[in-house]
Amino acid sequence: MQSPTDVRLIDNPMQPLACSGCAASVLVRKSNWQQTSIQWNETAQKACLERPRSCSGENQTKQFPGCETLAETIRSASLEGTIEVIYRDVPEK
Repeated sequence: MQSPTDVRLIDNPMQPLACSGCAASVLVRKSNWQQTSIQWNETAQKACLERPRSCSGENQTKQFPGCETLAETIRSASLEGTIEVIYRDVPEK
């Protein structure tokens, strides 16, 4: 028996969004208010202003915990309807 094809990204593809702080352009998919997928490319990684502070010095080998400015940009875009929230419940404040 063959596994079913995952069509989530076909039905609801990732959407481009530029960070309000540095204009790094990433792809975003917001399934609900608690779950967000972000796809960074090399250009966005280099443009991010928070990444160098987080991944320098002793932290060079640590995983980047995420950009707070981008997170706020995504939240605002979701509330404004610029980024679709696929399963829209009441947003957390």
